[in-house]
This record gives sequence, structure tokens and C-alpha cells, in this order.
Amino acid sequence: MVYRAIGVVSGGSLNGLDIMFAELQETTGKWTAEILAGERIPFEPEISSKLKTLENLSSFEYHEFNVVYGKYLAKTVRDFIDRNQLHYKVQLIACDGHTALYKPDQQICSQVGDLAQVAAITGINVVGNVRSSDLSLGGRGAPIFPVVEKLLFSGEQLFLHLGSNANLTRHLPGDYKSFDVCPANRLLDKLAARDNQHFDPGGAMAAEGNVDENLLEILNELEYYRLPLPKTLSIDFSMDVVYPLFDKLRMNVKDALRTAVEHIAIQIANGVKILTAGDLATKNELVISGGGANNDFLVDRIRTRVGESGITVPEPVKLVANFKEPLAMALIGVLRWREENNVFGYITGAKRDSIGGAVWVGQEA
Repeated sequence: MVYRAIGVVSGGSLNGLDIMFAELQETTGKWTAEILAGERIPFEPEISSKLKTLENLSSFEYHEFNVVYGKYLAKTVRDFIDRNQLHYKVQLIACDGHTALYKPDQQICSQVGDLAQVAAITGINVVGNVRSSDLSLGGRGAPIFPVVEKLLFSGEQLFLHLGSNANLTRHLPGDYKSFDVCPANRLLDKLAARDNQHFDPGGAMAAEGNVDENLLEILNELEYYRLPLPKTLSIDFSMDVVYPLFDKLRMNVKDALRTAVEHIAIQIANGVKILTAGDLATKNELVISGGGANNDFLVDRIRTRVGESGITVPEPVKLVANFKEPLAMALIGVLRWREENNVFGYITGAKRDSIGGAVWVGQEA
């Protein structure tokens, strides 16, 4: 069975929307996928400004923006369809909106973006609100994107996704583990913004800086890194816990970025050791995806650090690396449409797997 779906991800780093169109095929329980189009679309300034200040909105303002952002998602998807000549080819849109509040210990995960607007405006069926069932089952509602590794990339074993946070996954037959390692793009982008840059292209600024060894030691001793698995970072960890440590020292931008990159590389190397400890069956290759895969200096530092444990890092395949999360979102949507498990308890800590997501029907009956 072939499904043609769009996946949309609104990342916590606030860089914009990642939108991808793919054909996904299931044959006797085996899944394959081909990405046919993908774009990273920066947020319009007024949208970005609102997303940065969601916690300051009144109840009415929040619900008002929920509709506005839903219409914005719909328009952006419709424009994507126009540019890529996908009319009458898309069967399903999978989108989880933008995470506004994430408190898994209280079973709370709120996404802004009225997906009924997306279905009504595009005329295409929409799947979203994927995390609620898992939270109700005692899980953390995250991470959900490792489903793409479980079903589409089962030939590999170690995966690193460099998004707002760095997430590591290990997939072995009958054993699957995933956890958020440390801050990544959101922290780096915030530091680059000190120099009026949206991000550090290729890690060029970081490459010219020097590591602050004292700060690096403080960062590596943060309590989160001692917590047992499974564990997930809140969307506020980068800004509320880590960034203030840089802000307090008033470091120059290049040194701050260099120190942050080294911190990320060290924690990823530590995370790989945790996932592979005493397991000689693990394939010695780490596959990198996410926006951070475009940061050549960061990838090089990760390659050096994990190389100390005998792990190699191949050059990221850019199309898959850049659109892996929206591909995962599309797969999650298709599985929900098929009424099959799409969120897995042994990843999130829930007591069982679940079929996550609500459906908004875009066509008339």
C-alpha cells in the first residue's frame, strides 16, 4: 500500500517550518519511503514574535493566536503544494502544531495551531495531537520521531538528531532506546544572535573561538546529565538553565559558541557510551540528522569525541538529514490513519504502545 503524505514540523528552535512530501509504502510489514520534496520555510516576523512569547499571552490571546497560527500553517502548506505541483497528490497532512507548554510530569503537552483550520483550508485530511495518549498512559509524550528509525532505517543502529535538543537513539532487534542528550540548535542560535546572526553558518564562528574550560566543567556537571533513562529535556532547559550560565560571564560570541559546541560533543559522546555500554553487537556508526547536521564544525567535533570510543560518523545525507523529522511526522500520521501503533512505550516510558493522534477530515462525506 502506498501513501502520499506531507509532514510538517514547527521546531522549538523557532527557525521556521520544515515541510516534506514523501511516498511511504508498506509491503508485508516492511516500510520504505522516498522524499520527493522538502523545504525549510522561515517564520514570518509577526509569527515568530508570537511564538517566542506564548507564555505571556492571556487565555483569549492564546486561543486567538491558535486560530491565526492554524491558518498560517494551512497557507504555508498550500503554498508548498503550489510550488511543488502536488495538487491532488497529497492524501494526508501530519502536523503537531508548535509546542507551547510541555510538563510531562503533570501529563501536560499543549500545542498551538488549530489543525481544523488546516483541514478546512487545504481540503486534505490532517492528523495531529499525537502525544496526549502516551502522556495519559504514563509516558512523557516524547520523543516520538524515533519511529522513523524503527520502521524505515532498521539497518542502522545508532542515530543522533540535532534539533533544538540533541537526541540519541539506539535500535537493535528487540531493544530500542532513545533520550534527549543536551541542548543543541536552540542554544547555538541564541548565542549567535548576540552577533545579530540567526545561526552560525557551518559553525564558522565557533571554529574561531576558544573553549572556556571553567564554564565547560560547570555545564558538564548539570544535574540532568546524571538522571537515568528514559529522560526528556523540557523546551525551556536551553534558555532557563544553560543560556544564563553563558550570559552571566559576558563571553564574546565566538568563545561562547566554541564552548557550547564542545559541551554538546562531550555529552553526545557520553550518551553514546551509555547506549552502547558492554554491547559488542552495536554497529560502530552514528547517523546524524536535523538542522545541526549542516553545522560542519559541530559534526567534526562530535566525530572526534565519539571516535575515542571507536564510533565513526559518516557524512550526513542532506535531504534525509534535513527532513527526517517531517518524514517521521508523515509516517506517524499514516500509522494513525491505519489505526496502528505510532508511539512506543519503551521509548517514552509509557506502560504500553499507543495509537496517538486526532484526525480532522478535510473532505466532505
